[in-house]
Amino acid sequence: MKIPLQYQRSEYDCGPTALLNAVSFLFDRKDIPPDILKHIMMYSLDTFNTDGEACKEGTSQMAMMFLSNWLNQYAKIGRLPVASEFLCGKQVQIGEHSRIVSALQQGGAVVLRVWYDCGHYVTLTGVSGKSVTLFDPYFRRQPFRQEGITAIKDKPFAANRKVDLAVLGRPGRHPYSLEESEKREAVILFNTATRKTPEDTIEYFL
Repeated sequence: MKIPLQYQRSEYDCGPTALLNAVSFLFDRKDIPPDILKHIMMYSLDTFNTDGEACKEGTSQMAMMFLSNWLNQYAKIGRLPVASEFLCGKQVQIGEHSRIVSALQQGGAVVLRVWYDCGHYVTLTGVSGKSVTLFDPYFRRQPFRQEGITAIKDKPFAANRKVDLAVLGRPGRHPYSLEESEKREAVILFNTATRKTPEDTIEYFL
């Protein structure tokens, strides 16, 4: 059984929450080993802010890269049919032939760092035409006024936002835009038992 995706419980835990949401989106609850949860929480929230306070700068790029590699090694022992790929810098692009869009077309999930008042992790879960669906773990009551961003209220197992690809790709610091190149990062995740082949997912952008 799939479970609803979750919201972060503090101002800082968007990283581990987004990763755990990707796992919940891809796998049934009964198939998720508890050590997945243990290791994601153990190795995330690894930063210090400028006052030296632990965890209050969220989760580092190094931790995300480590967890992506850890999941691949975990898959090798046969505990979970998961595959992961870590992207950073100029590898993180949004567009018709990008690795992120291709992964979503194949049924994957993508933990993506975007701008949302600060660096922030969200979970991309689908793509249709020129928009993506995503789950933002930061709970918000107010409606969005920005064009190209729509709240979704009836898909708790998959998404709470619909965001145009143009919004993700626009320059500058706007809600859900990609950060400057050197701060970009993404973790692509697949359930290898349900992953679609590229030939089955050809979609033309109008």
